Amino acid sequence: MTMVLPAVRRRRPTNPRAMSLRLLSALSISTLLIAWSAASLAGWLPKGVLPPPWEIASAAYRLVTEGFAGSTLQIHLLSSIGRFAAGFLLAALIGVPLGLVMGWSPPIRHVVTPFFETFRFIAPLAWIPFAALWFGTGIGGPILIVFSGALAPCVINAFRGARQIDPVLLEASQMLGASPWRLAVDVLLPGALPSIMAGLRVSAALAWQSLVGAELIVASSGVGYMMVQGQGSFETPIVLAGMVAIGLVGLIIDRALQFASDRIGHKWRPSAR
Repeated sequence: MTMVLPAVRRRRPTNPRAMSLRLLSALSISTLLIAWSAASLAGWLPKGVLPPPWEIASAAYRLVTEGFAGSTLQIHLLSSIGRFAAGFLLAALIGVPLGLVMGWSPPIRHVVTPFFETFRFIAPLAWIPFAALWFGTGIGGPILIVFSGALAPCVINAFRGARQIDPVLLEASQMLGASPWRLAVDVLLPGALPSIMAGLRVSAALAWQSLVGAELIVASSGVGYMMVQGQGSFETPIVLAGMVAIGLVGLIIDRALQFASDRIGHKWRPSAR
C-alpha cells in the first residue's frame, strides 16, 4: 500500500538584497522625519508654513474622530473614491475597446485620430469651467474631469498593444472565420493585455490627480474640498493631513492595479493554462 504524503509548500528563500532595499527605504523616511522634527523644534520652520509631523498626526486623528468641513476623513475619502471609480471605469470601458479597434482597423484609426489627438492635449483641469456650468457642484462635474484625465492613457496603450500583435495571427484568425467579437476576445485582448494594464496604472494616477484638482473647485465634499476649507480656516495641519491621505490612497490604488496586472498576466501566460 502506497502512502501519499501531502505536498510540502516550500518557503521562498529570503532575498538579502530586497531586505536591504526595504531597510534603506525605511531609513530614508525615518531620516526625513527626524530632520523635519529637529528643524521644527529649533524654530527653523514656521508652524504656519510647515507644521511639525506630530501636529499633522494630531490633525489626522482629529479628522478621523471628529471630522472637518461637515464630515470625517473617511467620508470625504469615500466621496472622492466614488467619483474616481465612476470616471476611471467609464474611461476604461470606452478607452480600451476604442484603442484596440484603432489598432486593428486603419479606417477607424484615421477617422478617430484627429479628434482624439485634439482631445488628449486638453488638460483635465481645463474642463473645470464646463463642468461647473453643466453640473454645478454635483457628482457629474468631477466625473467628467476624471474621465478626461483617464481616457487618453487607456486608448494609447490599448492601441500600442494591438499594434504589437503579429499580423499573421490576425490574418489566420480571419481566414478561419473568426467573428469580430472572437477576434477581439481571443487575439486582440490577450495580445495587448500587458500594454493595457500598464495604461490602466497610468490612467488611474492621472484620474486620481485630476479628481483632487476638480474637488478644489467644483465639489462640496471630498478630500480636495476638505483641504480648501482647511486653507480658508488657516488650518495648515489639516491641509497637509489631507495631502498625506491623498498620497496613501493613490499608492493603494496603484498597488492594487499592479497586483491585478501580475495575476492577470500570470493567468494569460500559456504555461498557466
